[in-house]
Amino acid sequence: MADLEAVMDEAGLTNPEVREFVKEYAELTGAERIEVVNASDDRRLLEEAVAAGELEKAGEGRYYSRSYHKDTARSEERTIVATADEKDRGVYNNWRPSSEMKPKLHDLMRGASEGKTMYVVPYLMAPAGNALAPWAAGVELTDTRTVVLHMIRMARVGVQFVNDLEDPGHFVRAVHVTGDLENLGQGTDRDKRYFVTVADERTILHFGSSYGGNALLGKIAHGLRQGAYDGWASGKFLAEQYMLIGIHDKETGKDYHVCGGFPSASGKTNLAMMAAPDALGERYHVSFYGDDIAWLWVDEASGKLYGMNPEYGVFGVAKDTNETTNPNALASVGPHTDCIFTNVAYNPTTGEVWWEGRTKEKPKDRHGWLDWTGSPVADRKDDDTAPWAHPNSRFTTTLANVPNIAQDYDAPTGVPIDAIIFGGRTRDREPLIRAITDLAEGVYDGLTLGAEATSAAEGKEGILRYDPMSNRPFMAYGEGDYARHYLDVVGAATDQPIFAHVNWFQRDATDGHFLWPGYRDNLRPLLWLLQLKNGEVEGRRTAVGIIPTEEELDLEGVDIAPDDLERILSIDTERWQQEMDFREEHLSQFDRMPDEIWEAHRRVAEELDAEA
Repeated sequence: MADLEAVMDEAGLTNPEVREFVKEYAELTGAERIEVVNASDDRRLLEEAVAAGELEKAGEGRYYSRSYHKDTARSEERTIVATADEKDRGVYNNWRPSSEMKPKLHDLMRGASEGKTMYVVPYLMAPAGNALAPWAAGVELTDTRTVVLHMIRMARVGVQFVNDLEDPGHFVRAVHVTGDLENLGQGTDRDKRYFVTVADERTILHFGSSYGGNALLGKIAHGLRQGAYDGWASGKFLAEQYMLIGIHDKETGKDYHVCGGFPSASGKTNLAMMAAPDALGERYHVSFYGDDIAWLWVDEASGKLYGMNPEYGVFGVAKDTNETTNPNALASVGPHTDCIFTNVAYNPTTGEVWWEGRTKEKPKDRHGWLDWTGSPVADRKDDDTAPWAHPNSRFTTTLANVPNIAQDYDAPTGVPIDAIIFGGRTRDREPLIRAITDLAEGVYDGLTLGAEATSAAEGKEGILRYDPMSNRPFMAYGEGDYARHYLDVVGAATDQPIFAHVNWFQRDATDGHFLWPGYRDNLRPLLWLLQLKNGEVEGRRTAVGIIPTEEELDLEGVDIAPDDLERILSIDTERWQQEMDFREEHLSQFDRMPDEIWEAHRRVAEELDAEA
């Protein structure tokens, strides 16, 4: 082992608590050398990764990587929240005692980085100077260079973020050890992978993957799980899997900010990166803050709920990203952006990349193309329909590369939140938008957020896979305590945000066509929501919220059949009464659910019965 003290001295890493942490895990993992990383090291690390074959060039200023074929996604069943108190156990957080998990992870990590470099990545998951910055500092130790490159894109990286801490020990200690990927028993009863957040010790220990969601520890493990626990323990903030956008009205000069949660495949990234439809573009501009995480707190001086995106980049799903669905995302991974593609199809001769949904047809000339496993596409049989790109293939790029990035995306103040929205993919039941003006009913709606179940073939047609606040895989403590904390944080705001539930995915029961065009036109119901909050429209009251009238929605330039419009602006009371039984069963799983949530549930159920 090289002289650790000398390396840290040369890198300017002065925080004594960080230095002790580095020494402890360098010794445990058996790393041959350490390297302290700053964002300014990015160009050199890219060149080293290309020279080592870890990355390949995908045209000018773009890079391509391929992961081990069994290491392509998060693994919820191997992801654990550990603490010393069993009261932290929830239905979804896969709780284990820290006294069991820490020794287990240390045993797995012992000597597992032998012969490798341990990269020391000090980072900040917040704009510098933000009110929540004291909970945003961390240090990730990793033995994989590509993980470092992704972290530089996804977080603010540099020794300054940990050297100047008011409390030198108040940082998240995050350790990532890749392990021998080919011999970890993925998906078997011999599976050695563990992804553990020891939340009450602010320590993250991940072993057995180099995939982003398992290896970029500033992102999900800190940005969501640890952040959520810290927000609850401090009583000061919420850490949510929310997108965050700004809407600027050029006519009035007003700015609005909307955040919200969407389960997987429910249109969150496309909404976050959307542009205004042509008919409204002269008046409105939509700006991007983030597509995945928002931290929310109440500013004591103004009494308003504020939010910010703790991330510094986008880790987006490539599949179905194209000029129609998300032109801003495509522009963010264009030439000279230094973006990194993972597990897409790749042509090493031309440097091109492709994925399903990128274009309507696959590239006509299959010669030279490699699929996500590295196998030549030209060797496939003509009837081989296997995807060229992995369904969870990704692109990683910095926020600054997004064309409609908000000018104040890195401002320490954050932005005031006007609306919190939820949306799941459902073919019926949910109208285009329904607004909720009561805090408890809004939180209740978020707790019962869901998308269509994949188990319809098992005779469960109509049952949603519930995903509370879109946070199901990221819960850090009990759901009832989470609901209480959410009510307390948002309830402390003197200027309450309006809540809403949206659904872009209603289908015709006869031929299956989507009733709403979606994409850029999704701005229209959000504008109505903000008008409702301002008292400019009234809508139509129902048991489950306020729905726009046809006259209130700005539909200039929208091609939609009158019957379809009527359908998406109506409530199927009988269908909703069925849903209420499912919701009651869902909420009954959770201990300590606040009375306000149950009261909201009963209130909605009684009003539905009255409307029937």
